[in-house]
Amino acid sequence: MSAKQTIAIDGPAGSGKSTIGKLLAEYLGFLYFDTGVMYRAVTLAALQRSIDISNELEISRLAEEITIDVRPPTKQDGRNCDVLIDGSDVTWEVHSPEIDAQVSIVAAYKGVRQALSQQQRRIGLEGKVVMVGRDIGTVILPEADLKIYLDASKEERATRRYNERLQRGEKADYEVILAKIHDRDRIDSSREIAPLKPAENAIIINTDGLSIQEVFHEMKKLTNSDDIK
Repeated sequence: MSAKQTIAIDGPAGSGKSTIGKLLAEYLGFLYFDTGVMYRAVTLAALQRSIDISNELEISRLAEEITIDVRPPTKQDGRNCDVLIDGSDVTWEVHSPEIDAQVSIVAAYKGVRQALSQQQRRIGLEGKVVMVGRDIGTVILPEADLKIYLDASKEERATRRYNERLQRGEKADYEVILAKIHDRDRIDSSREIAPLKPAENAIIINTDGLSIQEVFHEMKKLTNSDDIK
């Protein structure tokens, strides 16, 4: 069995893919690249510039114009990476509830996906990368050595998001979060461009009732890590 040099992890919001992807990348010594932060960055930039989120043309143009950098974390404040828009650190701003509510609309725009997918694919093809998103195995990196699709029930995912926000000292309403999970799943799965779905040869793991360590253990076995390191 050959070593896995490119690993694609897809799944819906709250399925655990970001947490597990980060752990896996650290374990393997690979680059951790959550592609979703790029769409979040475009959404944030649009809101900062008072661009109507429903204006597909203007949002797509914005995605082509701004420079989004994703780098290893430089601060020990719980972040998985640094996210910069034109050199400005927006790591935590892109994870705000306001961005959560809007990002699926932006991510559905063809022009935005085209503008960002080229950068994502270039990074992925350099190898030794764990790429996390919603269309990595199907669109961005279909030739990935290993494709994993993490899933979980809507209720489980909403509970995770609820607890995450409480731990960060933020106010949270479980029912509101659950409703947003429902809406985001609907948008992500029904969009015309790169809808959320498992790649044909992806390994599907349902994380309901599983701890982070239990999922991580299963992922380590799948990566054939003895060959990589």
